[in-house]
Amino acid sequence: MIITINNEDVTTNYDVNNISDDAVKQEATVIVQKVGNLQVIIEALDFASRTHRANLEELLKGRDESIVKAVEEEVEDEPSK
Repeated sequence: MIITINNEDVTTNYDVNNISDDAVKQEATVIVQKVGNLQVIIEALDFASRTHRANLEELLKGRDESIVKAVEEEVEDEPSK
């Protein structure tokens, strides 16, 4: 399994299958799986969030009574010295 790590301006490729220490190889594989699972969760949460926002916007459309008008603050002129 080839892993690509991007740090700042440097990209390094690692082949986990070439690791001679079986414990290190297994740990690297587990970490890669965890990162992959987290990435799937992040994408799912992003999709769910965008969907809920769109649903909320659709629900609020046409509900003029819920619109809050921006209050313009009057700026007073500072007294001259």
